[in-house]
Amino acid sequence: MAAAPSDRPIALVTGASRGIGRAIAVDLGRTHHVLVGGRDAAAVEAVVAELPSAEPFVADLTADPSGASLPSLPDRLDVLVHSAGVEDGGTIAETDAETWRHVFEVNVFAVAALTRVALPALRAAKGLVVAINSGSGLTSGPGGGVYAGSKFALRALTDALREEERPSGVRVTSIHPGRVDTDMQRALVAREGHDYDTAYTITPEMVAATVRLAVDMPPAGTVESLSVRPFHRR
Repeated sequence: MAAAPSDRPIALVTGASRGIGRAIAVDLGRTHHVLVGGRDAAAVEAVVAELPSAEPFVADLTADPSGASLPSLPDRLDVLVHSAGVEDGGTIAETDAETWRHVFEVNVFAVAALTRVALPALRAAKGLVVAINSGSGLTSGPGGGVYAGSKFALRALTDALREEERPSGVRVTSIHPGRVDTDMQRALVAREGHDYDTAYTITPEMVAATVRLAVDMPPAGTVESLSVRPFHRR
């Protein structure tokens, strides 16, 4: 791994090649050396090229549950943002086991694997873990049980991690956005049979701003959980 500039803290952002993850990487890129996480090497490199101090972190976080095949991490990691995620599934009656498995692999198991590998570097820096959860991690409804189930599990993971790592100085933040103007949201609205209207969404940059709030919090304080939602609702 290339050495980061000595005057910049280091942040790893997963799912950083598009959508919310990209907006977070761009925002943190103003102050941090960013490890741009993603599966598509070309898309990752495109984001790296836009940032003043960055390098690729190309990995399929579901391919190796042990995390042994992940790219090497620095000795100190100031920020780890889990932004990679998928949305899939329908009613409980119509959703097959493979869909359940895939959603949980991406939204929960991959987060646990990467966090486990990164913890020594996070402890060395007394760093911050940020999980981009969802409003669906707080409540569930018809047709949303698969995605919400994974996000409820992610909330359980981060709640436990927060208390487990409090003695080490590692802080843990759970961000719960409502509907965000992304490709994932457009696909979801199409599946719901609604017309897409950005008046009922927030932007990825708004989510990035909430991450920045957690990152910039002085060490004596912490943002443990934060919900950010569109002002207008259907």
